[in-house]
Amino acid sequence: MTIPPTPMDTVTLERRIAARPETVFGFFTDREKWLSWMGTDGMFFFEPGGSYRARLTGENIVSGRFITVDPHRRIVFSWGWESGPMPVPPGSSTVEITLEPTADGTVLRLIHSGLPSPEACEAHAEGWQHYVDRLATRAEGGDPGPDAWMREQPEG
Repeated sequence: MTIPPTPMDTVTLERRIAARPETVFGFFTDREKWLSWMGTDGMFFFEPGGSYRARLTGENIVSGRFITVDPHRRIVFSWGWESGPMPVPPGSSTVEITLEPTADGTVLRLIHSGLPSPEACEAHAEGWQHYVDRLATRAEGGDPGPDAWMREQPEG
């Protein structure tokens, strides 16, 4: 079987999580749970067409709209930065999360498409790896502790 190459504007990530899809899905559809693994503050309307806006680190604010919310299986949302160094405007890229049940938990697949450059792909790949690791720890019942990326930001 041949696996097609990842498009130049796309980040893909796969992670096994020792928690049921229902548990993992809750971390994408509940404000407090979302903010327990990614971000410090935010406003979320978890329904198709609903918007979100979250402060991830320092002055870096991400926003977009939920496109698909298929309980315990799939969530799709637009993504972009209102502020910060990354030139990805709100709504200009799309994140698709699929959750596949397994005997010992869930396989989370993340596809972030529509990124404008190899640099944006590299930065988002690093970011998603960081945050999906934190999500896995939370979904498995652990505490990822304070986000190290928050400590790296200048106080303001």
